[in-house]
Amino acid sequence: METSKPVVIKRLPAAMNSAGAKKFYAEVLPLLRSDRPQLVFDLSQTERLDVAGVEILLRCMREVMRRDGDIKLAALSPTAETVLELTRAERLFEIYATSTDAVRSYSVFMPSSIRRPHLPRPVAA
Repeated sequence: METSKPVVIKRLPAAMNSAGAKKFYAEVLPLLRSDRPQLVFDLSQTERLDVAGVEILLRCMREVMRRDGDIKLAALSPTAETVLELTRAERLFEIYATSTDAVRSYSVFMPSSIRRPHLPRPVAA
C-alpha cells in the first residue's frame, strides 16, 4: 500500500529581494532536501520580487528536482506575475490560481486550473 506524502505550502515573504530571498531559502532548505518533496509556494503577499528572488525560486526548483520532487507556484501577486513573465521564469513552473488548486494538482492533473501567462496578442498590420 502506498501512502502519499503531504504537500507543504510555504508563503513567500513580501520582499523577495536579496536579503528576503536568502532568508527564505535558509527557511525552506530542509523542506527542499527531503525525499521527493511536494511544495507549493504561495506568492499572494509578495509585493517586491527582483532577480535575486527569481534566482532563489530557480535554485529551489533545482534542489527539488534532484530529489525527484516538484514545486508549484500559486496565488501570484500582480508584481510577482509581471516579474516572472518578464524573466520568462513562469515557463518553468506550474502556476495555479490558488494554493488549494496547486495542492490538489499533486493528486490529480487539473489543466483547467493552471494559470496561463497573459501574453499580448500580435497586432495585425
